[in-house]
Amino acid sequence: METTDVFKFISKRKTAFIGSVGEGYPVIRAMLAPRKIENNAIYFTTNTSSKKVRQFTEDNRACVYFYKRGLFRYQGVCITGKMEICLDQETKDAIWRAGDKMFYKGGATDPDYCVLKFTCQSAECYCDLKTETVTF
Repeated sequence: METTDVFKFISKRKTAFIGSVGEGYPVIRAMLAPRKIENNAIYFTTNTSSKKVRQFTEDNRACVYFYKRGLFRYQGVCITGKMEICLDQETKDAIWRAGDKMFYKGGATDPDYCVLKFTCQSAECYCDLKTETVTF
């Protein structure tokens, strides 16, 4: 499997699971699908005031998991890397969608709106009882 195959797979998923480290333990959260995939980076939106933003500020090690469960086939991709909290207006504007106004009343300049930029380092891909590692 190549990195392009990994990105093609995750671009079709509607849910992502993001892992952070909180108080010494792994913490997993379900997130909406990535807003943007560019080079080796995956972009998500979230609340600046969220606990995960505080956790990533303290420890930027992260993982993101995507899966597809079929009737007879299960596929999963666990990507490890580093998470960056983007508060700059240029990045926030680039990721913003009109429907976000429902969550962030102040629009793209809302102080509680931020972007999480996850930079991929390696992935463990599982399919058909086989596991393969991909390096980005």
